Amino acid sequence: MPSAIALVAFAFGVHDLTPGRTAPWIHGLLIAAVAVVALAVASMAATLAPDARRRTLAIGVASVALLAPPSGYVQLGLVVAGAIVGRFFLGDVRRDASARAHDAPSLEKPVRGIDTRVALASGITFAILIVGLPIAERFVNVGPFVAFARFFEVGGLVFGGGHVVLPLLQAQVVTPGWVPDANFLAGYGAAQAVPGPLFTFAAYLGAAMQRGPVHGIGGAAICLAAIFLPSFLMLAAVLPFWDRIRRNAAAGAALLGVNAAVVGLLLAALYSPVWVTAVRSTGDVALVLAALLALAVWRAPPWTVVLGCAVVTGTFAH
Repeated sequence: MPSAIALVAFAFGVHDLTPGRTAPWIHGLLIAAVAVVALAVASMAATLAPDARRRTLAIGVASVALLAPPSGYVQLGLVVAGAIVGRFFLGDVRRDASARAHDAPSLEKPVRGIDTRVALASGITFAILIVGLPIAERFVNVGPFVAFARFFEVGGLVFGGGHVVLPLLQAQVVTPGWVPDANFLAGYGAAQAVPGPLFTFAAYLGAAMQRGPVHGIGGAAICLAAIFLPSFLMLAAVLPFWDRIRRNAAAGAALLGVNAAVVGLLLAALYSPVWVTAVRSTGDVALVLAALLALAVWRAPPWTVVLGCAVVTGTFAH
């Protein structure tokens, strides 16, 4: 909520701040995003793709994601492909990890609190909405319903979250003209300076729409609820069975492949749209390297790096 509230407040002023172009200081926020995402990719790769096979899978997924048009179904297909590769080619990695975990003391507690009936209802609800909303949208041309359907689809088809969602959101709101491209980039840059998950960017988009189906605080609430709801439904559907899934050798190997695929999707997002929208000159590259130095070596808080990049570009813009 703090992130969403801050971004909604920013949305009310962004039209005046960027009338048709990206302000220099907002360009600095985008440059900071390159460093933030690059560090996230490196950290996730070290944890989720630490060996040659998983790194190969991640790079393969990134290559396909960059060549294919931005689509949630493409991302979903790549995640499924990662699961298949993991199931058949990462079984020995899973066994080694399980052996090490068996030797170590367990600190995990059994998952409790969600009844299996609730889980089943959540899974059915998610399946009905992800299939039914795009169909219903063809017949129900009501603004709030259209916005809810579009953002629910994005939230339901994106795996890995974070910056992986940006190409889909851009296709949903910029292409039809709901949000101007400059304002989209301004909000994306501002999202780097607030706490919380990047999915709260949906609140900004809902509030900032000028010709879209919703706008203002109501639009922010609809888009924010729609993009987060699929995650809540899927989590509730899986949680009671998670221990059994985690202990199943085949499912565990598939999850290793899924995690590596998510690293690949984030790597693709690092280039497009993060790098291509932010880096325009050698000076921008130098500022990215300085931001990476501050984050990775000096362990500076991300918000200070974001603010510093904004000050630099705002001060030295030509």
